[in-house]
Amino acid sequence: MKIKELESAVGTLSAPSKMPCYSFSIPAKRCITGMKLRNVKGSICSSCYALKGRYVFDNVQNALENRFQKLNHSNWVQLMAQLIAKKEKSGFFRWHDSGDLQSVVHLHKICEVAKMLPNIKFWLPTREFSIVSKYKKLHHIPDNLTIRLSGLMFDGPAPIGVAKRLGLTTSGASTGKDFSCPSSKQGGKCLDCRACWDKSIDNVDYKKH
Repeated sequence: MKIKELESAVGTLSAPSKMPCYSFSIPAKRCITGMKLRNVKGSICSSCYALKGRYVFDNVQNALENRFQKLNHSNWVQLMAQLIAKKEKSGFFRWHDSGDLQSVVHLHKICEVAKMLPNIKFWLPTREFSIVSKYKKLHHIPDNLTIRLSGLMFDGPAPIGVAKRLGLTTSGASTGKDFSCPSSKQGGKCLDCRACWDKSIDNVDYKKH
């Protein structure tokens, strides 16, 4: 299938300006845990970047919702893998610069895509710890997929306990100077940093957007 046909079937890929690669995003308002945290003072989700800026434009919201609606396409895994293979040349890919996991089935589909594209390193940040936990009881996470369990509060602890139990990595966010992500010192871009995709790096702390 041609790229346009694949995009029509499963939605377009997003191209965040910070990232060295493409991403796949859905509406932040569809986040399960995130929307519960939205009104919690001091939570990372209370300052969600995907609910402001260019993300609020109608055309962006329409594209996000279109991708969400097509998650249940019967051939989503195969078609998404084809689309990523045709477009992604960096060797890296990010899931959800906006949005989060919706179900165990959703995570399973993401894992199946990773299995079909072993030469691409995938990164999946998530606050849906229970979904990941349920999935891991039944399945193996592909070696080329790094799942980072995201912290809930600014300057709060990363979910290290859950991550260690599941054999995963973590991330957090800081309002001060105690952060490891270099993007804020690099014009808001990753440049040559690929820490988020690296399973050997237990935790990555980001500066508050």
